[in-house]
Amino acid sequence: MSFRQVIRWLRTPVTLVVLLVVLGYGAWWGYKAVLTVPVSTVNACVSEPVTQLTPDKVTVRVLNGGDIKGYATEVAKVLKARGYNISVVSNTSETITSPVIVGGTVDSPAMKLVASNFPEATLRADNRNDGTVDVLIGAKTDKTLPATGFSTAIPVPNGKACLPKSQISSGSPSATPTASVT
Repeated sequence: MSFRQVIRWLRTPVTLVVLLVVLGYGAWWGYKAVLTVPVSTVNACVSEPVTQLTPDKVTVRVLNGGDIKGYATEVAKVLKARGYNISVVSNTSETITSPVIVGGTVDSPAMKLVASNFPEATLRADNRNDGTVDVLIGAKTDKTLPATGFSTAIPVPNGKACLPKSQISSGSPSATPTASVT
């Protein structure tokens, strides 16, 4: 068999393998993109004068990173009953063993208020500017979301909180958009 014949014979299988690799990578990338909850950079929060932050002013996304199917829905129902606004209940591709609270800054009153519901939670800042808070949950234990001991309001040190646009009372003349989370 000549060299040209070998090249001709190998051209089709090699092309097919390359196309399958490209297709596999595209499928993997698409799957990851679907599971990733994007962090909004367009929906900046609004700085609102408040002395105490209550759950009705906080928007929460609950994401399940554990093995228990439907656990995010259970946690979302409890948080909703406690007065929080639940915007998303979904899964995260991140494997979670103990609760993680994610928001703009670790010092954010909204993050601290939500974290009071999860005594063993880790706080993580991601510099988001939309005023929402993510709750990433994993293993289900009695300590994850206790029935008592959580805060129903938290003082706002500087008198202003960065609230999601959807939580601002209509007709508030003092509401001004801001790009920072306080």
